[in-house]
Amino acid sequence: MTVPPLGVVAVISERILSLHGRVALAIVFLIPALEASAFVGFVFPGEIAVILGGVLAFEHRISLPAAIGAAIAGAIIGDTAGYLIGREWGRSLLHGTIGRLPVIRRHLDTSLDRARDYVRRRRGRAVFFGRFTTALRVLVPGLAGMSGIPFPTFIAYNMAGGAVWATGFVLLGFVAGEGYRRVERIASSLGLVLLAAVVVTLLGARLARRRDRFQALGDRLAATRPLVWVRRRYPGHLAWLRRRLDPRQPAGFALTFTVACGALAAWAFGVLSQDVVGRDGAVSLDPRMERFVLAHRAGWLTAVMKVITWGGSTAILVPLGLAVAGYFLARRRDWRPGVKLAAALSGAVALYDTVKVAVERPRPPPSVWIGRYSGFAFPSGHATQSVAVLGMLALVLSRGRTGPEKAFLWSAAVIVAAAVGASRIYLGAHWMTDVLGGYALGAMWLATIVAITLATSRPEPHGRFSTEPPPITRPGGDLGPVIPN
Repeated sequence: MTVPPLGVVAVISERILSLHGRVALAIVFLIPALEASAFVGFVFPGEIAVILGGVLAFEHRISLPAAIGAAIAGAIIGDTAGYLIGREWGRSLLHGTIGRLPVIRRHLDTSLDRARDYVRRRRGRAVFFGRFTTALRVLVPGLAGMSGIPFPTFIAYNMAGGAVWATGFVLLGFVAGEGYRRVERIASSLGLVLLAAVVVTLLGARLARRRDRFQALGDRLAATRPLVWVRRRYPGHLAWLRRRLDPRQPAGFALTFTVACGALAAWAFGVLSQDVVGRDGAVSLDPRMERFVLAHRAGWLTAVMKVITWGGSTAILVPLGLAVAGYFLARRRDWRPGVKLAAALSGAVALYDTVKVAVERPRPPPSVWIGRYSGFAFPSGHATQSVAVLGMLALVLSRGRTGPEKAFLWSAAVIVAAAVGASRIYLGAHWMTDVLGGYALGAMWLATIVAITLATSRPEPHGRFSTEPPPITRPGGDLGPVIPN
């Protein structure tokens, strides 16, 4: 039999879609299980197999709960095996395989120590978020074992990340149905985007910590003949680029990274808007998601969703923002957090109201509503303002806090915003693409506010920067700087 020239991933995908019953469930279990324990993920990403499990459930070849259970079990067991292998034999295995290569052999130990330090510092967060990131999903479990992360800590975050990841991708495949190929490409692209974000963030942190060494390296490179010609030819361009990548300045790396995130959100919003106006692309998934929701409504879940949806309404966000702004004003004499929160909410409302009128997309039919809704559908106002306001709350409250406290605040913001968006789809108020468009628009506006804040910040001595005012003084003594928000 001649194998069609579709590529390895496409061929394996087609073979999986030809299966059914226990054999299909075994594949949905095995590929995530072998992804980190046997490095299969470098050849065939686990999320593709899990998405295909959802497609098989859509085609009634396997049951949906069984597909979810198999994917969760495979993800958890595979990463646990990777952790145990890394703890017992990780370094010796790497030295006996890729460590024999001439170029890698010289730098393997140094690279391993850096990777272990990263995982050791992030601990459970690296395990949880690594599950959603291309390439890191294969490496993090073994590195967690090698770095000495306690097994109870690892297994707790492993189970949480595996459950969320597997359930989400199986449901994505189930909703997508025959359109799984588009979803598969989107999922892989998002994984690569997350990986790129991690790499860029680590690079910025490394530049900040070891600036002198990188400065010396840059000077040596700049003295080479090709770069000397470039410096003479384009001095202004190179100076601008250097300023954009300087981690010490507010208008340097931090601003560059924020603008990049905002541009990515703007691109996502543009793609979704085009699909909504043209009634193609991602919009084709909306009716399938609606059918899935209608088939899985339950009395207790409806009661929960009715409460959750208030988390994205102005009735909750306005008092919450006023309370936080009042705290900073009364306790820290700082009015800026209140201005940022007001800008986040008012700008989000103005943006989604403008887009709603411009697009004029109808809401889902009233027969599926739980509640009463008016106005146009795209984008979801609840999703837009929950991302903008909750993200800004996480920003202003995390200033000056420890890493775990920041992680808690940001995780809470993400979870609440995700739950609000899910509630809007569940209650029939919006299509799925309305919520995704709201997320993108809210993230774009949040990045815009942060970028403006960074661009107007003032540098501090020793390469630090802040948006805080000068110290407050009075005759007879210095009261010290205002506590950062």
